[in-house]
Amino acid sequence: MSDQPWLPTLITSTPQEGYELAIKLSRMGVKSTQPNVELLKKMRPDYAENADSLTKASQVIAINFQTVAAANNYWR
Repeated sequence: MSDQPWLPTLITSTPQEGYELAIKLSRMGVKSTQPNVELLKKMRPDYAENADSLTKASQVIAINFQTVAAANNYWR
């Protein structure tokens, strides 16, 4: 991982920005778990057309969105 912070805050202006942040959190989790980009690209066909894998990825994004929404007091 880089020494540079990539996540200065969970605060966003809108739910849309919050959702985009949730996607980034999810992607960064994958990147941290499997830092080998070539291997990630090699494995992509295995999950890109697998409904269960895509559903699980959506679940991770949803969990991260819950975290971001809570941090933003649900944009109230």
